[in-house]
Amino acid sequence: MMAIGPVEPGEDTYDHETTPPRSTRPRPPRFRRTTLAATTAALIGAAAIAFHVTRPEPPPPAPPPWPSQSVSVTYEGDMSRPRVGDRTFTFAVAFTQESGPPATVRRVAQPSAALSVSTAPLTPFELKSGSPRKLIITMHIRECGEVPRNAGLPFLEVTLRNVRAMEKQSYILGPEYANDLSAALTAACPRTPLS
Repeated sequence: MMAIGPVEPGEDTYDHETTPPRSTRPRPPRFRRTTLAATTAALIGAAAIAFHVTRPEPPPPAPPPWPSQSVSVTYEGDMSRPRVGDRTFTFAVAFTQESGPPATVRRVAQPSAALSVSTAPLTPFELKSGSPRKLIITMHIRECGEVPRNAGLPFLEVTLRNVRAMEKQSYILGPEYANDLSAALTAACPRTPLS
């Protein structure tokens, strides 16, 4: 026989009105705590990653000073007095590293073509903060007729190097050096009277 009518529930089925579906059943408290803890941990982790990715970069460290800004040269005196005809005389200078990384004194020279210099100790040598170095400079006269007279602001040309750069710097050693240098040059190369 065939009949058409409402379908009746079979075995192991439930009545929608009396048994709530599985998805709407209340969860046990332990499950809720675990879910809440996992969600909180995920949010904290995401916030930490976002902070790490978006935090401002710390400023880079300041570069070391230029060698000419950290090294000073001072005239120490002790200029020898040459006699007429002597072609060399000596004097002392002190090199001081004020701050920053060590610097190397690569070369010491002077601008006049009539003069040249040599140093003791020989260049190059290293300077460190707190350890000044005394340098004896020997001035050699190449040509008396070309020697500068009454040098008002004579200077030494010094080539310096540190981790930042290599620089050629002119150091004016002051009026005492200018007076002593003029006196030494005049003593070694006196002016001849005009006839």
